[in-house]
Amino acid sequence: MIAAKPIVDFALPRVLEASEPPEQRGGSRDDVRLLVSRRSSLTIEHHRFTDLPEVLRAGDLLVFNRSATVNAALEATALSQPAVLHVARRLSVSEWIVELRHAQPGSLRTTPWLDAHAGSEIALRGGGRAVLLRPAVAAEAVRLWVADVELDQPPDEYMARWGRPIVYGHITTPRPLGDYQTVFADVPGSAEMPSAGRPFTAELVTRLLVKGVDLAPIVLHCGVSSLETHEPPQPEPFEVPPDTSRRVNAALRAGGRVIAVGTTSARALESAAIGPGLVLPFSGLTNLVIELNYSPRVTTGLLTGWHEPLASHLAMVEAFAGGPLLEASYRAALEAGYLWHEFGDSHLILP
Repeated sequence: MIAAKPIVDFALPRVLEASEPPEQRGGSRDDVRLLVSRRSSLTIEHHRFTDLPEVLRAGDLLVFNRSATVNAALEATALSQPAVLHVARRLSVSEWIVELRHAQPGSLRTTPWLDAHAGSEIALRGGGRAVLLRPAVAAEAVRLWVADVELDQPPDEYMARWGRPIVYGHITTPRPLGDYQTVFADVPGSAEMPSAGRPFTAELVTRLLVKGVDLAPIVLHCGVSSLETHEPPQPEPFEVPPDTSRRVNAALRAGGRVIAVGTTSARALESAAIGPGLVLPFSGLTNLVIELNYSPRVTTGLLTGWHEPLASHLAMVEAFAGGPLLEASYRAALEAGYLWHEFGDSHLILP
């Protein structure tokens, strides 16, 4: 049994921040570690991600996110200063939810620009222009804005040409957009990669199917993740298709486990659930915030990455793991040198 200590303020050593994908480190996408936490026994196991078919069992259902990452970071100039505009979500052709950030010349590092105001004009590369209209959410320090954007070409073409993937301080070298796609990605729309699916390869998916583990898709387009401490996730568009809802319900009726690949898949499934063990097809915008005391209705397991101290995602993960197991899992990961962030290692929480 595990005796737990709080991890709320754990310090993440810089050496555990993965700054490049495992392929760059000489491995393959699935060449990462996998910590398995079992809630029923409060036990922890250390594996490789390639062990996943052996860890799971026939009748389990993995629900993955088909959303593909787009070039959502746009170089800009605001108030004669270098800036980067992060595109969180497009409301229409011309109205976008954006985050304005200070840029540091010669570096990929950016910081939130919190003293902008309605009417602030932003010059974009290629002759584009954006004007901040109003805060996207009510907050003392406004981070997300609704902006009016003017371009001389369709938004998809503009972002493909002038944009780049969103990165944060742990990334020091620019990487191509393909490094931020999963093997499942075929519906463009995410500002940032649904990274829990990144370690999957076609070969691993085949092994899972041979084992009798089923896979089913959802779509949830991720917004920006540069949230302030304990800031809840923003509304995101999602779809749970009819075939996926049928397979989720059938798996649960048969006693199988429904395991969400990432917090995005979990948010989509739980948003479409109408009661314990029952999910219906749905397409729309989710405002669901899965917090500590939330009881998942259809998602029985979660495959995710490792989240930073005080991140709102930790509260979501705790809904699946429970406090003691989550705390013990993070201590074990820190002690064993697991790697954090989108190019890091994985965490599987099973009931």
